[in-house]
Amino acid sequence: MYKILTRRQLNETVVLMEIDAPLIAKKAQAGQFIILRVDERGERMPLTIADYDREKGTVTIIFQIVGQTTMLLSQMKEGDALLDFVGPLGKATDFEGAKKVCVIGGGVGCAIAYPSAKQLFNDGAEVDVIAGFRNKDIVILEDEFKAACNNLYVTTDDGSYGEKGFVTDKLKSLIEAGNKYDLAVAIGPVPMMKFVCEVTKPYGIKTLVSLNPIMIDGTGMCGGCRVTVGGETKFACVDGPDFDGHEVNFDELMKRNGTYREREAHDRENCRIYGGAANA
Repeated sequence: MYKILTRRQLNETVVLMEIDAPLIAKKAQAGQFIILRVDERGERMPLTIADYDREKGTVTIIFQIVGQTTMLLSQMKEGDALLDFVGPLGKATDFEGAKKVCVIGGGVGCAIAYPSAKQLFNDGAEVDVIAGFRNKDIVILEDEFKAACNNLYVTTDDGSYGEKGFVTDKLKSLIEAGNKYDLAVAIGPVPMMKFVCEVTKPYGIKTLVSLNPIMIDGTGMCGGCRVTVGGETKFACVDGPDFDGHEVNFDELMKRNGTYREREAHDRENCRIYGGAANA
């Protein structure tokens, strides 16, 4: 059993939990993920490792409440325990040689972008972070990002906080202002990652993206997480989840991610996907 040591509500729909998992914390690196089960009847749910503390033996996860499992997980309290918490899974992100980097996070994807920014900054790279949100009410991890980068730019779609516009607008303006990035890291909704790659490609900026295909076992056996990268089939759980964004077939990924949308929630009245009571 894996005890929940800390539970913090980051905004109305996003929750941070610090889990007692010393063996995972000992080996975890930026870009890797875990698979958890709330209880013996629960589904297997993959979540990227948002942070870890080797000395305390803890792993931090951040998730958005969108379906039944995340709803059940959000209702757990400090002192409660998860049945399963397996990892670290996937390959760690390869930042070798990166000196000047732009890390771009979109919405709850900022939780995944944060450990990349933190590792790069601690390794001595010059790090700019662009964190994009729909509005001021859902901004997360601002203080954490400030401590893990040289420059933080917060954007909101409606202009209610930071700069008005999309992350791609800010990225393009930074590049045109003369910032010569040798690496970009984009993590967030699939369309956002696709358009970030369209911005960086003409400038020849290597761009890493963290993919989120449907995943079941996390070991490469089920084949559910297959993606097409450079015309070849890859499995996000063992070959990724990070890939060269300029090689990813994003349109195929978006179609595959929508395959089971009608089955994603057992209780549609309380699921934000369907605009139910939880969204009121």
